[in-house]
Amino acid sequence: MSERSPARSRPPRRRAKRAVIIVAVALPLLVLALWVAVHRVSWMGPLVANSLRSIIGTKNVAHLEDFAYGIEDRYNRLLRGGERPKARWSVPSVRGPLPPAKAPEAEAKASVREMSPFRPKSIGPVHTTWSAPGDGEWVAMVDPRFSSADPYMFKTLLHPDRGRSWAELFVVAVDLRRVRLHAVPGYREPQPNVKPEPELDRPGLVPAEDQGVLLAAFNGGFMTEHGQYGMMVGGVTLVAPRDRACTIVRYQDGSLRIGSWPSVKETLAQMVWYRQTPSCMYENDKLHSVLRWSDSPAWGATVDGDTVIRRSAIGLNAARDVLYVSISNATTARVIAAGMHHAGATDIAQLDVNWSYPKFVTFVSPEPGGPLEAVALASGFEYSKGEYIRDRERRDFFYLTVADQNRETEPK
Repeated sequence: MSERSPARSRPPRRRAKRAVIIVAVALPLLVLALWVAVHRVSWMGPLVANSLRSIIGTKNVAHLEDFAYGIEDRYNRLLRGGERPKARWSVPSVRGPLPPAKAPEAEAKASVREMSPFRPKSIGPVHTTWSAPGDGEWVAMVDPRFSSADPYMFKTLLHPDRGRSWAELFVVAVDLRRVRLHAVPGYREPQPNVKPEPELDRPGLVPAEDQGVLLAAFNGGFMTEHGQYGMMVGGVTLVAPRDRACTIVRYQDGSLRIGSWPSVKETLAQMVWYRQTPSCMYENDKLHSVLRWSDSPAWGATVDGDTVIRRSAIGLNAARDVLYVSISNATTARVIAAGMHHAGATDIAQLDVNWSYPKFVTFVSPEPGGPLEAVALASGFEYSKGEYIRDRERRDFFYLTVADQNRETEPK
């Protein structure tokens, strides 16, 4: 029996070696291209994450996300460690004169006429030696459609992480004396874990009758599979409440409350809607015991609470007449909680996380009387011009309207 010819054995080895080299080069490039696409194309992130969960499972995707965000954070620390925090908008004179209080319209009620102007007090930077010009100074968000009124909302930027100059927290303060908060389920999420009675219409849009008084809109909470956090809208329960969850509540009188479910469930009969989130980060001005010592997976759904990631949160001041909404870049659970508390919130609930979901938009009409278009609070956050008003939302969201004492327009 003759020996195998070397000439015949080499080509397969060469081809195998060449294939290994191609894979070794192409795979990292493919992963890099996919990572860039996820962070540039609005629909790519949800598509990739949800597709991978169906193939390799939620836990494996969670480990993959933690690994990827960990690499991104190490990369930023290596290349951007010496950067100073940067401002994202101008703050005249770093404080600047606030817009004067406008005289209310003649038909305004006496209770409205007697209100003092909404002027949040300057909070200053979280870290005095590590801040950008204007950190903690409130800037009026003037809507040309309501220019005759005193500003309903103010915004500020904070840099709450001393070790990361690129960690940003954008906070909006809302005058709840004159603004109403509404909750809307998406057309898919949250997925019901009980049979809704009666069946709920879910267009996933701000109702047309509210768009004339629409101020802003922002993302809701986790998908049902990521914690089974409850939601009820218009008397219809979509997801049953969890005892250990934090709960954002809107009552029939228009007031809001944020607290653990055991602290609010006795008032269920007076609720117009509720939406649950992971455990309250702050409740009654007290930081959650877990966050005192470390971050926890409880505030990350599929990623850890200590993952440096984009997050969103909602909070109330002690008097419950100021609503705080925030979106962040590159923060852990503990950092966003500390930043929101610094802004003035005493009760804080984290909303959604990850690159694609946290967003806050206001609305403009490019032409007088023309259709509205969404505008992002800050550059770098994904959104579409028809967000919440023409583009149906798959996931739940909140929106803000100028208060009208004569009607309630929760989705039915």
